[in-house]
Amino acid sequence: MKMKRFSLTLLGLFVILSVVLTACGSTPTATPAQQPVATEEAAQPTSPATQPSGGKQQVEVFSWWTGGGEAAGLEAMIKVFKAQYPDIEFINAAVAGGAGTNARAVLASRLQAGDPPDSWQGHAGQELIGTYVAGNQILPLNDLYESEGWLKVMPETLIPLISQDGKIYSVPVNIHRANVLWYNPKILKDHNINVPTTIDEWFAAMDALKAAGVTPLALGEQWTKMHLLETVLLGTLGPEAYNGLWSGKTDWGSPEVKVALENFAKLLTYANSDSASLSWQDASQLVVNGDAAFNVMGDWAEGYFRELGKTPQVDYGWAPVPGTSGTFQFLSDSFVLAAGAPHPDGAIAWLKVAGSKAGQEAFNPVKGSICARTDCDKSLFGEYLQSAMNDWATNTVVGSLTHGVVANDSWKSEIDTALGLFVQDGNVNNFQAALVAACKSSGPCK
Repeated sequence: MKMKRFSLTLLGLFVILSVVLTACGSTPTATPAQQPVATEEAAQPTSPATQPSGGKQQVEVFSWWTGGGEAAGLEAMIKVFKAQYPDIEFINAAVAGGAGTNARAVLASRLQAGDPPDSWQGHAGQELIGTYVAGNQILPLNDLYESEGWLKVMPETLIPLISQDGKIYSVPVNIHRANVLWYNPKILKDHNINVPTTIDEWFAAMDALKAAGVTPLALGEQWTKMHLLETVLLGTLGPEAYNGLWSGKTDWGSPEVKVALENFAKLLTYANSDSASLSWQDASQLVVNGDAAFNVMGDWAEGYFRELGKTPQVDYGWAPVPGTSGTFQFLSDSFVLAAGAPHPDGAIAWLKVAGSKAGQEAFNPVKGSICARTDCDKSLFGEYLQSAMNDWATNTVVGSLTHGVVANDSWKSEIDTALGLFVQDGNVNNFQAALVAACKSSGPCK
């Protein structure tokens, strides 16, 4: 009997201590305890979100959105989440740097250690299917799609890119365009230069700018050069042959590909000499500050420009990368449910917001992207994004290399290594030979 009273006393003290700690606003660590990888059946969460007794409801969401319109857009969606799920603590586990390169390295280490975040950012396409699905690291979400009615409002072009064997593995939150040429309208006007529509016109414009002492092209660290490369491949080859690079129908060793690589090599000669030390934001800012004429970057740059207080058609203008008019080179950010998620119900709550109309309408106008959903209010978006909506609906659509759509991680890594060597030595023949080898090693060119 004494032992029972003693146990009850300890229990009472524990409850009091828990209340005090909650009132003081103590914050749990952002790194959950290691979890074994769960089977699909064992790990399926329940809905609505609940949490085992004795622990505060949480969700840890991992991304690389840490700056510019990206971070602001994420915060806007988190605000919607907190309004809908005030009892779930949101842990923002974003990691900065390299368009996700740093974050994905951290994520890979955590997954290998059996320490997954509840949900993480992944690009629709081969990055998702060839990495996380192949590694049994994420769970299918068909039941969520059915309960939320998402198949009625998500583009048909997206679903196959996030599916395998009839199972849907992520929730897309946006559509981005990769093949955007940003330019400074005042610089072009002052030098009597029209916005180029072909690669040859682009070269002529940059020759004139270079002769006038203006930096023609702003570039940043290596991934921004891969981003430029994929748009030049598209602009030189056209959409059908570009798609063939990733299916095996277009020969990486062909004369046509060599012309594309020579165009890329020539473009690099117009760029700022300090590109290796600049982030994409730094390079983009050179254009809106009037320090460079052109920059090729995805339309997340537009969210960054607006965050800087810049005015469209005054501080910056846009056009398809020369040679790519009528083609929309896309990528899509999405979020997944981890196998063995420490807080699976919190993850489901987050995914519901990420796929919702309210969540996407809060996120995308700030991020500088358009909704993955087809029913968002167009009036919420600015001039550029409305033009992107129109192009997405009417253009030929192809996928991005840099941002995970067309190549698996192994193939992309080999291309990146070849690109790094080319940036150092400038040898087009060696570069092309390395790209041929990469396709044979990790792509469809067996």
